[in-house]
Amino acid sequence: MISTKTLVDNIGDIPREWVFEYYLNLKEKLTGQNVKILSVFNSKDKVPSMFVYFDGTSGEYKFKDFSSGHQGDHIKLVMHLFDLPSYSHAVNKIIMDYEEYIKDNSVVPTIEYQIHDKFKVVDYEIRHWTNLDQAYWTGYKIGSKILDYYNVSPLEFFTMEKTELDGSISSITVNKKYVYGYFRKDGSLYKIYMPKNTDKKFIKVENYTQGMDQLIINPTKVDNLIITSSLKDLMAFVKLGIPGIQAVAPDSENSMINSEIVYKLKSIFNRIIVLFDNDGPGIEAAKKYKEKYNFDYIVLDMEKDLSDSVKAHGLIKVKERLTELIDELDLSR
Repeated sequence: MISTKTLVDNIGDIPREWVFEYYLNLKEKLTGQNVKILSVFNSKDKVPSMFVYFDGTSGEYKFKDFSSGHQGDHIKLVMHLFDLPSYSHAVNKIIMDYEEYIKDNSVVPTIEYQIHDKFKVVDYEIRHWTNLDQAYWTGYKIGSKILDYYNVSPLEFFTMEKTELDGSISSITVNKKYVYGYFRKDGSLYKIYMPKNTDKKFIKVENYTQGMDQLIINPTKVDNLIITSSLKDLMAFVKLGIPGIQAVAPDSENSMINSEIVYKLKSIFNRIIVLFDNDGPGIEAAKKYKEKYNFDYIVLDMEKDLSDSVKAHGLIKVKERLTELIDELDLSR
């Protein structure tokens, strides 16, 4: 006879960490650290693009899968993993699977969270531009003037440090070609871009909505605004020279611009349009702006993103196609 003392009927009685460990077959217990794995939603994933991370704000584990665009809590994970129609279906599955688990595992260990420090950029050095840098950026029709205007500088090196659990300091110094620092107007570094890296291309240093320092505020509110997916796309858009439209970009396509900044932008611009990558995650990210703020979005049907389209087809063709898409939006209103 099965003892009912071990059975649960409340999802709150099940450790969130167990859900991630069990369904993702993690090799380590979650005790406060972040884990990076191959996407469970994309069998073709060659480079780990799924993160299980400890959200310090909520005090809970969550996940974000950059390959598919799925993200959320432990229940969302199970919903997407098993294609379940609702939260309640996922909750029921978790409870049933957990009951089976504790029948064979009489002791479920108590989680004691430890503080896991993350690597932070602590030093860097700006270098001079080279012919290699010029070749890379001009491929996207982005020259020195616009790079300087948006405060992009090449880096000789940068150093990251973190404090280990035993109090020791771990340090990493990166010294390679094609490393660029993105700076604010006040000179503070907010992001590092390494386009030739196969794994981590961006290192976020601080929160910043890219392009905010360069906006020209017109009190008559006649200009429109494009939200692009990256600073490189933003600069490529500016090179198109479409009159009456300015541009900004979030920290990344996968993180929305916060509401306070959005409301500020809405007070400045007549209309706001989202232009992200034309793949699945990009379109899903654009739809979130439509759902939350009712911003129209454009899918540029050329290359994966705006800057790649400029590189492959040139400024004139991209400008013509983008203008057509904007006009089509106007006709559909």
